[in-house]
Amino acid sequence: MSRFQGVADTLYIPLTARIYVSERFPEYFYDEKAVELKSEMPYEEIASKSSEYFQMAGACRFYNTDRMLRAFIEKHGRCNIVNIGCGLETSYFRLKPPKEAVFYEMDLPEVISARKSVLGESENEILIAGDMFDFSWADGIDKTLPTLITVIGVFQYFEEPRVIGFLKEAKKAFGGVEIIFDAMTHKAVKYANEHIRKTGNTSAALHFSADSGRSIAEKVGMTLAEERPFFGAARRQLKKKLKLYTRIAMKVVDEGGRRGFLTHLRG
Repeated sequence: MSRFQGVADTLYIPLTARIYVSERFPEYFYDEKAVELKSEMPYEEIASKSSEYFQMAGACRFYNTDRMLRAFIEKHGRCNIVNIGCGLETSYFRLKPPKEAVFYEMDLPEVISARKSVLGESENEILIAGDMFDFSWADGIDKTLPTLITVIGVFQYFEEPRVIGFLKEAKKAFGGVEIIFDAMTHKAVKYANEHIRKTGNTSAALHFSADSGRSIAEKVGMTLAEERPFFGAARRQLKKKLKLYTRIAMKVVDEGGRRGFLTHLRG
């Protein structure tokens, strides 16, 4: 457990989801690096507190984001991938990018310190410690290159004005930037907060919601490249391998007013 000393419990949750889905449904999603870490973390303790649906919800975001990242890298070759709020995300290891695609992993100083002890720092991967809203973190990035910023599982914890401000600042800092983030509708956030309150966790309330990717694109003066539901591929590939409740919940989120989705914007 030495590599995980000082790692905050919240950093384990998405890592646990990736391990859970990798072990049960490797034909859909497999994260070799995450699975390697299983024996060094309190996996069973964390997994026992969650459901199959919530584990799938975590992994499906990464499944889809991986494909969007891979398409961007294949299109541009030499480019920047900036992962805001990286935590212990392992997309770099899953994608095995070519050397000309540089990954920038950005998070708070204490998180970057924990990440470095657990995952190290690879050849074309640069760790950046800072505040995501203070764009001095972008000073050392070559802004002449095509840049894709991912913000997964982060915006929900901030009020909308801060999210809109971040997107506008990113557009200004990187010409022609592309940004991918996950969002939930107002109704979905309300439901999630009711669940969070029942668990007694009063410090993890969600704030930001979006009823469509287009509504955010219009507010920040960007183009909506894609709005992608979370579970489409998982529902097709796994079908009856998933529990009935999981399948119903996925269908409701994807089709019942598109309650959760990934948004891809272009500056």
